[in-house]
Amino acid sequence: METLAFHIPYVRLDNSELSEADSQLIEAAKAATQHSYAPYSKFRVGAAVLLSNGEVVSGSNQENAATPNGICAERCAVFYANARYPEDAVTAIAIAARDTTGTFTQRPISPCGMCRQVLSETEYRHQVPMRILLYGTAGTFLIEGVKSLLPFSFDESFL
Repeated sequence: METLAFHIPYVRLDNSELSEADSQLIEAAKAATQHSYAPYSKFRVGAAVLLSNGEVVSGSNQENAATPNGICAERCAVFYANARYPEDAVTAIAIAARDTTGTFTQRPISPCGMCRQVLSETEYRHQVPMRILLYGTAGTFLIEGVKSLLPFSFDESFL
């Protein structure tokens, strides 16, 4: 038997340490929380993606009474970006959330498993590493590449 482990590097930044470009992407994700449809969980998530052509596309979580029919903010933004700009890689994504009181979360939130898989496929599709910014009022996590979020990702090499 061999015990193995992954080391997941990330940087914790005070929000005052963010670059102007990263701050703008986070602000777009924060603004997207206002368009969330979350009548059941009251947990509003926004995501904004930066494309290789310089465009920023945002999305928000959209709930449904039939729970599986909703969509997370990350997939909403990425799918729209891929539909609107299919040739342009997603180079960065910022994610922000408001808790059930409407206040931005203190700790950064992380994408769910389905979103991680979609981010992995998106990165694989364009062969461009994606920077991931997870916003919280107490600081932002910066992760370089989706492999750090989903080290055992599933891709076409398994098919």
